[in-house]
Amino acid sequence: MDQRVDQFKIPETVEAYSYGKHSERAIVIGSGFGGLAAAIRLAVKGYDVQILERLGSAGGRAYVHRRHGFTFDAGPTIITAPFLLEELWELCGKKMSDDVDLRAMDPFYQIRFADGRVFNYTGDVERMKAEVAKFSPKDLPGYLRFLEEAENCYKLAFEDLGDVAFDGLRDLVKAMPNLIKMRAWNNLYSLVAKYIKDPQLREVMSFHPLLIGGNPFSVSSAYALINSLERKWGVHSAMGGTGAIIKGLVKLLDGLGVSIRYASTVKKINIVDNKVTGVTLENGDVLYANKVVSNADTAWTYKNLIDPQYRKIWTDKKIENGKYSMSLFVWYFGTKKQYPQVPHHMMLLGRRYKELLDDIFKRHYLAKDFSLYLHRPTATDPSLAPNGCDTFYVLSPVPHLDSGTNWTEVAESYRQSIAKMLGETVLPGLEENLVESFVMTPQDFQDRLLSYKGAAFGLEPLLTQSAWFRPHNRSEEIEGLYMVGASTHPGAGIPGVLSSAKALDSLLAPAKMNANHER
Repeated sequence: MDQRVDQFKIPETVEAYSYGKHSERAIVIGSGFGGLAAAIRLAVKGYDVQILERLGSAGGRAYVHRRHGFTFDAGPTIITAPFLLEELWELCGKKMSDDVDLRAMDPFYQIRFADGRVFNYTGDVERMKAEVAKFSPKDLPGYLRFLEEAENCYKLAFEDLGDVAFDGLRDLVKAMPNLIKMRAWNNLYSLVAKYIKDPQLREVMSFHPLLIGGNPFSVSSAYALINSLERKWGVHSAMGGTGAIIKGLVKLLDGLGVSIRYASTVKKINIVDNKVTGVTLENGDVLYANKVVSNADTAWTYKNLIDPQYRKIWTDKKIENGKYSMSLFVWYFGTKKQYPQVPHHMMLLGRRYKELLDDIFKRHYLAKDFSLYLHRPTATDPSLAPNGCDTFYVLSPVPHLDSGTNWTEVAESYRQSIAKMLGETVLPGLEENLVESFVMTPQDFQDRLLSYKGAAFGLEPLLTQSAWFRPHNRSEEIEGLYMVGASTHPGAGIPGVLSSAKALDSLLAPAKMNANHER
């Protein structure tokens, strides 16, 4: 075992840290985007950092599957707000462009409706006006007014509040004027509908929260900010896939002397006198630290890793009564032919919109119809598949495990339904051209990624489950315990989880020097 890792096992009291030149150690549970970003920020501040990852490689939801020459990004594939990534390289005195090759997408997405109509969604206002006019020329003035609302939400919500740690009621009070200016109590769909009348255009302008686990008919109108965020910074993909960004972040950590211990599942966060003292692993190892940062699902963290006597706020009952995001059914597949007519990102919207979302979010019912996100990364980077082949994944929002669905029994029939729909529309001859195929279900989100109820994004990002009302970046009750990632503030999506690490950064002073260290 690495000598540095082994040092974390030296038995000592909470007060008696004496490792290296600094007196403060931090353990980061999980190596998703949030965990890696948090570890970089902690290391730069002088903390001795150890990352624990239960899987065999880094990434968490951004894990990479490699099969027979095909490279599949397991999770996030849409890169927005690249400046949040660039900041991490700058903190280490390096340039992201030396390690990661980001390519701008044009269009951002192609949106295909069940009737065959297509909307090419871009960041160029003039081209977007032309697309809007294809569907409803009368909605052009309203579309421009909606853009003004989106820009206002971007400034008030993302720029002003995105990386603020809502550590107490004072932070909520300070944010209230911004929430009032945005009329954040209204839902996003109602904001879109205020300005745009065409039903299909309303779907185009309101679907974005689904990418971060939110129902457009329930989430705050503040999420209009995503529209402005994308126009301002673009939508990108990384050559080599999203996993290339994870690889770059791991390289930064290597340069900082931070190691990742793989195949290491945390069984318990250890607490003495309401202070963290480290963690116990499933194999019985006890690792000592005076800071523990969980990049794991917050509901799972509180319910399964922390003894109930330390949880007067995040009790089992409160966790159970939360409203959780939808889950995902993801089918990864490779084809022995190419489909050049399919862009990098495509949305295939079904005939039902609100009714389908009600089935998913409110009734927790697995419907027979679906809307899909189709990802073809070989449109940009052919190296992600063997010569003459294509790599895909298709994602279907589905209810979390409260639906009672037995995914072991229904996964294959559900996959076949999706394959049939794709074969009849944008991927003709799909089934006979398949050469690689596997799926991920809500059960996998629970069993493999330890997501409570198999919810892919933690608590649903309702106004009453956001900001101060969401699990805090710093535990309200346990000294030295922190949270980053999709299920804490500010929420899911790569910008959200990277901002959670910035919020954490704002809560921590530089590590103290160890007075006993020999200089």
